Amino acid sequence: MKWIYACHACAAMLNPGENIILVGVNEDRRMLMAFSPEPGNYELRVPPHTTISPGSSWTFYCPVCHESLTTPENENLCAIDLLEGSARRRVFFSRVAGEHATVVVADKQVTGYGEHAPTYMQYFLQMKHLL
Repeated sequence: MKWIYACHACAAMLNPGENIILVGVNEDRRMLMAFSPEPGNYELRVPPHTTISPGSSWTFYCPVCHESLTTPENENLCAIDLLEGSARRRVFFSRVAGEHATVVVADKQVTGYGEHAPTYMQYFLQMKHLL
């Protein structure tokens, strides 16, 4: 079954094709960015001749409702929903370029992906209201 990613604010599907499409903003730069839908795969597609500086902080927005995806749980993370059949999960990911951290929260389970995920895992394990 195909995973469907959705905006937590408007429920719009964010991966109409092979990639998750988000609006990325860093200082005066604003662009569409395409992410792999597979947790732990940090392949990123950006417009030609664009460079993303490691350590730069990006704010991501839903391309449909323009709601910020930054979470109140942690200012370095964004979140979207992952739907698979009737299962719903919340996927948190780092908004810091080069930081490989994805945390999937669902059904009282927290699963981390990426070398920097442990930075955030303990936080989610302590946040019982998210589980």
